[in-house]
Amino acid sequence: MIIKCENELIEIEEPISIKEGLKVQIEKSDVKDIIAARYNNEVVSLDKEINKDGKIEFINKQNRDGRYIYIRGALYIASKAISELYPKALLTVNYQLTNAMYCQIDNMEVTDEMIEKVKIRMQEIVKQNIPIKKVIMTKEEAEKFYEKEPTLKGRLQTDVNKERISLYYCEDYYNYFYGIMPVSTGAINLVDIEKFRNGYLVKYPSVNKPNELQAESQKSLKQISAMDEYEEIYGLMKMNTVYRLNKKLREGKEKELILLSEAIHEKKIAEIAQKIKERQDVRMVLIAGPSSSGKTTFANKLGMALRVQGIKPVTLSTDNYFVERKDNPKDSEGNYDFECIEAIDTKLFNQQLIDLLAGKEVNLPTFDFIEGSKRYLGNKMKLEEDEILVIEGIHCLNDKLTSLIPKENKFKIYISDLTVLNIDYYNRISTTDTRLIRRMVRDYNFRGYSALHTLKMWKSVNRGEQKNIFPYQEEADCMFNSSIVYELSALKKYALPLLEEITDDNPEYSEARRLISMLQYFDTVEPDWIPNNSLLREFIGGSIYDV
Repeated sequence: MIIKCENELIEIEEPISIKEGLKVQIEKSDVKDIIAARYNNEVVSLDKEINKDGKIEFINKQNRDGRYIYIRGALYIASKAISELYPKALLTVNYQLTNAMYCQIDNMEVTDEMIEKVKIRMQEIVKQNIPIKKVIMTKEEAEKFYEKEPTLKGRLQTDVNKERISLYYCEDYYNYFYGIMPVSTGAINLVDIEKFRNGYLVKYPSVNKPNELQAESQKSLKQISAMDEYEEIYGLMKMNTVYRLNKKLREGKEKELILLSEAIHEKKIAEIAQKIKERQDVRMVLIAGPSSSGKTTFANKLGMALRVQGIKPVTLSTDNYFVERKDNPKDSEGNYDFECIEAIDTKLFNQQLIDLLAGKEVNLPTFDFIEGSKRYLGNKMKLEEDEILVIEGIHCLNDKLTSLIPKENKFKIYISDLTVLNIDYYNRISTTDTRLIRRMVRDYNFRGYSALHTLKMWKSVNRGEQKNIFPYQEEADCMFNSSIVYELSALKKYALPLLEEITDDNPEYSEARRLISMLQYFDTVEPDWIPNNSLLREFIGGSIYDV
């Protein structure tokens, strides 16, 4: 077999693991702290057997796929340490903050003393550099195994009715974390744990600073509050894992589940409208959120809720306030940066807002994207006393956009799809993954883009969000969680065929396979019962709103 690696052609005489067959290349590679590899565009463990010709690239924790692996490894080490010290502990991975995962122990109080003991044991496990191996069992073998491991039974893959169950083991500790794992504990060279609320944070380095842990992880109070609210709701519904969701669907309760989920959204939106009503000085509502969070449908639904409160919403788009093309900033590669705040004519925007709030009539611009210039086509606007501006855009939480408007006149809303569903108790479904699948389905349905196109541009989309949206989320007066518990079950039938078109000659192949594997855990929800005013209709089609 001929393998291309690090610009070398290496002949492999017989099947051998990557870490053994390419040991020399790993040791001299410019890629530091290698945690996995990409083998013919598929992300694999370093234990993966080389068994055919191809190309192998090394990845570390600064790589997106490598970061996922690093986080799994960090959680695995923390779980192993807790299990050794507290064998009866029932662990649950709740949700991700910026550079930490919030977890809980369901059946015991988490104390400072406990966390200190766990921290010491985690450090020992890392230092010992213990191999992490994978074992595959039949379902019958797994059931017998779980009888001996009661803290795992019913919390792992038996939930999804698979015939073969895979587990990772490290010494005598067995568990499963969805996806590729590091080959040994020593690969997780930076990890920490700290008590947080009634649980704990497992901390790991950021992408930008891979060789250090932050003194304190970002603790978004509004985000946490939004997550808690929905976790409580779905906890009462006993809908916190894919297994429970599938069980509800198989019991024929699909309609009930859909209508209840939609009712939760309607209730929350009505509460937000009430808060706006109570703040009598508010004259504009500013809505921001990452890609595919459902901003457009939310804005329409909020508009209806405001009308119920006796307030007439008037929309104003920031898309018409770009600076002249010649004045538009460029990025490091010399391309126009249309996503930075400097690309917006904030001086004109603020002046027209001031005039509107003063009851004056303004001549609104229309931006010609072909010519790269604003035009005035007689589009006049005057704000009446019972009207309120509703403005949606990526910079709406950034005070630079509305710097001349008094704070009391503004009500800021951050909207995001903060998924509260787990595959099982140990494996979270990433909120980013859910938004990506939403975006993929919408891009295909309404923009004619392939899944491959969406995956190719997603990194750039995320980069813009990290710069322009996420840093300002705590500026919001409230957060709206646009997640819908059944949405991946509904999106599955649309997304799977698109993902399966991506072949292994594309770098995005591995990401496509990962998403396919995740979606296969879900039973399918047909769209028939999904209301035409559902936020999900923004992506699958059939919405009554202009989205």
